[in-house]
Amino acid sequence: MNEIPNNNFTYIKKKAAWISLIVGSLIFFGKLIAYFLTFSAAIFADASESIVNIIASSMALYSIYLGSKPPDKTHLYGHGNIEYFSAGIEGLMIIIAAIAIFYSSIAKMISGIQPEQLGIGTIIIAATGIINWFLGRYLNKMGKETDSIALVADGKHVSTDSFTSFGIVLGLILVLLTDIYILDPIIAMLVSINILYSGFKLIRQSIGGLMLETDKELLNKIVKQLIDLRKSYWIDIHELRLLRSAERAFVDFHFILPFYFTIKQSHNEETEIEETLQKISPNLELKLHIDYCDFRLCKICFYESCTIREENYSRTISWDEDKLLGPPPEERRED
Repeated sequence: MNEIPNNNFTYIKKKAAWISLIVGSLIFFGKLIAYFLTFSAAIFADASESIVNIIASSMALYSIYLGSKPPDKTHLYGHGNIEYFSAGIEGLMIIIAAIAIFYSSIAKMISGIQPEQLGIGTIIIAATGIINWFLGRYLNKMGKETDSIALVADGKHVSTDSFTSFGIVLGLILVLLTDIYILDPIIAMLVSINILYSGFKLIRQSIGGLMLETDKELLNKIVKQLIDLRKSYWIDIHELRLLRSAERAFVDFHFILPFYFTIKQSHNEETEIEETLQKISPNLELKLHIDYCDFRLCKICFYESCTIREENYSRTISWDEDKLLGPPPEERRED
């Protein structure tokens, strides 16, 4: 359950994105100094990824500013999908950086250039890796608490960068201990492969969001909550749909209630459901299509207080994800 009030979401996301950009820029300059001290292919690979970090953080910041704009006449569901686009561009940049690092590593392996002052460079890279590790954890935490895919993507990228740095540090220590300098470009090539994998994962996530791929984790929570909240006069729920746009979620379904319920009673049920589901996802909006029952549904209705039923309750329909997402009861399919 999210503990951050809704009105603080935008501020927290912008603050986290600015911190990522500023810290990422400082880390890049630190790695750049390490590279010019050592001319190490592995350190060059790490510094190249940091350039991508800066560009990605800038895009994340921009997408958060744009995505936080309220819905308008041309974007009735808001602007949140820009975060998926941002994550996709970030993934593409990561792939380009990985290819460039791999190419540069091969060139250095062929030329046989040996790195210098690896001790100082190793210490600098270790320090930047530790800072990135803490930054990645912070961005992931803020991204999950505000349901921001841009921050989560940035956090994963920064975390990957930190582990890359730790791997490079271990590799450079091995070079220092063995004087086998060809290990330096080999380490860089291994780093590029890891970076490439990270880029493809981000693009996959971005495409899923832009294609309105269902958030299975959130859907499972919504279904479970509806089942737990179910009342005897909730005759049926069907055709449940979930649309996710960054931190906002839109849920709709058909909801069958007794035909003699007043509009006010039906509205109160909708309000209760929405308030309950918002405990799972605070930026959730609910739209119901309220249907009324007829006597053909008496056999599946276990509302004991109903005094006008024409048939006793005799058939149990279990509620699960397939049921709630599926069509209406067989008794109503001819409608």
